[in-house]
Amino acid sequence: MRLIASLLLGLVAAFAATFAAGQEYPARAVKIVVPNAPAGVSDIAARILGNRLSEFWKQPVIIENRAGAGGLIGSEFVAKAAPDGYTLLMGAVGEFATSQHLYTKYPVNPLKDFTPIVLVSDAPMVFAANAGAPFNTIKEMIAYANSRPEGLAYGTAGIGSLSHLIAARFAFESRTKMVNVPYKGGGPAGAALAGGEVMVAPLAASSAIPFVKSGRVKMIAVTTARRLALAPDWPTVSESGVPGFDATNWTALAAPTGTPREVIAKINADANRALGMADVRERLAAVTTEAVGSTPEEAAAKIHSESERYGKLIKLIKVTRD
Repeated sequence: MRLIASLLLGLVAAFAATFAAGQEYPARAVKIVVPNAPAGVSDIAARILGNRLSEFWKQPVIIENRAGAGGLIGSEFVAKAAPDGYTLLMGAVGEFATSQHLYTKYPVNPLKDFTPIVLVSDAPMVFAANAGAPFNTIKEMIAYANSRPEGLAYGTAGIGSLSHLIAARFAFESRTKMVNVPYKGGGPAGAALAGGEVMVAPLAASSAIPFVKSGRVKMIAVTTARRLALAPDWPTVSESGVPGFDATNWTALAAPTGTPREVIAKINADANRALGMADVRERLAAVTTEAVGSTPEEAAAKIHSESERYGKLIKLIKVTRD
């Protein structure tokens, strides 16, 4: 009986210590690493969420941009950091679902090296066409592309970029003949579309809107599962003839694998609290991005499913980077 009592006391003490650790976190500054340059979707999400978390925790939340190598520099830094909750990663689709399949040498495995905490934001993409294009809907675009021996050329932010992969996925699922014309970034691709160099391009909604307002570009469809609140008249690809199509530039917050569960739970609860606040949602909406929020399990499921989907696509279209 004494042995059992001793074991029970040990378990209670361990639980109390674990609970206390979660309650005390954070006791100092927390760093959120963004593996991209400033002003991208991950950077914006990190800064908006980080400001609110800093207020909740009464501790500094430092946003550190470590860009380069397709997100590898920042991702590897976090993967090798102490798993104590004080160094976190704010990544997007590239870091969590595509880069490990694109690069021939990519030492980070997002499915093993990180513990997902929460889905943070979702930035919609759109299929936009030059104002003079002879089609106005997805069905008309598909018919036009398939009527041409060479298919339909589309502009993207570069080979292996999210815009390229979304268009390739669309072409595969809709059985449309399309040819990638890579540019050096989303800005040049949008300018090429507006100038008539290419007839269609998948763009971030935030990049497409100014061109649409100027009359140089027309909207064909949004790539999200449902219509956008900011533009409810724009149809989705899914309702326009490619059922189930849903491809966006989402972001997620993650920690190094091995981070205590109670710390993950603490960050998750406070992040969801922040993402549910009106001012946070409004600040994200102002840059054409939607606040999400999730459980750690939902975030992990999203990362796994998207990694599997893009992994198969990248293998199918035979795209690699050195």
